[in-house]
Amino acid sequence: QQWYSSSMKVICMWLADRLDLQLHIYQLKTLIKIVKKTYRDFRLQGVLEATLNSKTYDTVHSRLTVEEATVSVTDAGGLQGITMKDSDE
Repeated sequence: QQWYSSSMKVICMWLADRLDLQLHIYQLKTLIKIVKKTYRDFRLQGVLEATLNSKTYDTVHSRLTVEEATVSVTDAGGLQGITMKDSDE
């Protein structure tokens, strides 16, 4: 649980440092993959939902979703199917 929380906190701080900058397409793709994989892996390891869906995760998820929407409007095929939306949603 501590490892997951620390990982999300580092990503959140990195995004906060770049709050006034739009992420590059490769940064966005990489972060989406990292956040989704981290979330899924720790969920499979039995980390509690309250820890998984923390305020930090919500902040990261919201920022990446906004960045994703911006890219989809400005760059026609930029993300190539990579999205924050879970495939089981």
